[in-house]
Amino acid sequence: METALTLNHFLFVSGVLFAIGLAGVLVRRNLIVIFMCLELMLSAANLTLVAFSRFNVQEGQPDYHGHVLLFFIITVAAAEVAVGLAIIVALFRTKGTTDVSKIDTMKF
Repeated sequence: METALTLNHFLFVSGVLFAIGLAGVLVRRNLIVIFMCLELMLSAANLTLVAFSRFNVQEGQPDYHGHVLLFFIITVAAAEVAVGLAIIVALFRTKGTTDVSKIDTMKF
């Protein structure tokens, strides 16, 4: 018994991933966990883009505009990881913690 995956299946998984990421950003206090949850939210958006692109068939071929946008988002996410982790390491070196509630000022 074979069942075909539909657009709704992909959107449901993407919505669950985004909700988990959003809950992690709102609830957690560790900067690294918050950062990982932001990346999870970006991955959910990427899944949505690819799903819409795959299921938007024109003249028998999928529309690949969503895939192109996906590569731009991956590039921005890679730059975000590099800059974000550098900021987290700098904050940890100066403050000695990655707890968001203890990092309340920008001065040393």
